[in-house]
Amino acid sequence: MENILDSNHFLTQSEVNKFLMATLLCGLIGAEREFRSKQAGLKTMIMIGLGSTLFTILSIKIGLSSHDRIASNIVTGIGFLGAGVIFKEDNQVKGLTTACVIWIVAAIGMAIGSGFYEQAVGVTLVVLLALLIFPFLEEMAERRFTKRIYRIVKRYEGESLEKYEEDIKTSKLKLSRGKQELANGIISGTWIAIGSPKNHKTFVDRMLQDKNIIAFDF
Repeated sequence: MENILDSNHFLTQSEVNKFLMATLLCGLIGAEREFRSKQAGLKTMIMIGLGSTLFTILSIKIGLSSHDRIASNIVTGIGFLGAGVIFKEDNQVKGLTTACVIWIVAAIGMAIGSGFYEQAVGVTLVVLLALLIFPFLEEMAERRFTKRIYRIVKRYEGESLEKYEEDIKTSKLKLSRGKQELANGIISGTWIAIGSPKNHKTFVDRMLQDKNIIAFDF
């Protein structure tokens, strides 16, 4: 009974403030994820932040000789949670940013739980700025540096596919040659082209009008 009535078992005002702060900071990040309809949104981020904060507080209280006994395992455990939001779709890996945000939210919770409030606020502001500004920068870059993979298949008539490489260059696209194959009178080639969406459209329209092409992947 004496152990139960010990002051360490009661919720202090400092701990309440930590939980409220974790809810606020992690909630701000979660709101941004929710607004962009990502897998891990507002509720998930708040739960991760509160859990990390609580684990850190308990680690300090329980691990009198080693304060990192519980908290150190948060870093390992959160990795499994982050891995759950990463998936592959159409030859692209998606969810990496959300997984990184989960990792950072856990770190913010740990910082709050251990009393490093300035660091927690500072990192939250940086994360929010990155999440809000970078998509616009990525969109601007994509307008000029969109990457697409093209595959052309045609009957072999004694000539290579260099003509189509020239068409790619003429369309003001930077190309990288991939695999080219000749079999059973059919020649095929693959290229990676980088350029603006407008230039890609110019090249695609030109290829769609070429009646010698049997198959065209774009």
